[in-house]
Amino acid sequence: MAVTDEMVCFALYAAHRATSQTYRALLAPWDLTYPQYLVLATLWNEGPQSVREVGEVMQLDSGTLSPLLRRMEERDLVRRERSAADARVVDVHLTDRGLALRTDLCHIPAAIATGMGLADAADAEGLLRRLRGIEASMHAAVPQAAPHEPVAGAAGDDR
Repeated sequence: MAVTDEMVCFALYAAHRATSQTYRALLAPWDLTYPQYLVLATLWNEGPQSVREVGEVMQLDSGTLSPLLRRMEERDLVRRERSAADARVVDVHLTDRGLALRTDLCHIPAAIATGMGLADAADAEGLLRRLRGIEASMHAAVPQAAPHEPVAGAAGDDR
């Protein structure tokens, strides 16, 4: 038995990789990436959002999100425009093509749920609660050190 067979973190990593590969295969006929699919899903469900709001939902910084949105705009999936209420804000809207993909891609969530072995909505909700709990506890496990300040006990720390 390999040491990784007993590591929870490796099992989570392997499950993430398998999920990413499944999304890649399911989205390939539309030449979409998983992050692009997430932008579409956010806009399908929430309506137009500011770039900042999309970034918060997807947990992406503007340096990663801006090129993603630019590529989607070039493919006529979304359009970005300055907010009428505040010119400093850029809103992201679906185009007709981006909206039409909702019908084409409506099978994706069920395919992923099946792949994960989720029997029903309650099963999915339980998994979501557990994963969100893991995310929160992992963030809490990281010591909050000042920038460039080594964490006590870290490699290279000879105190």
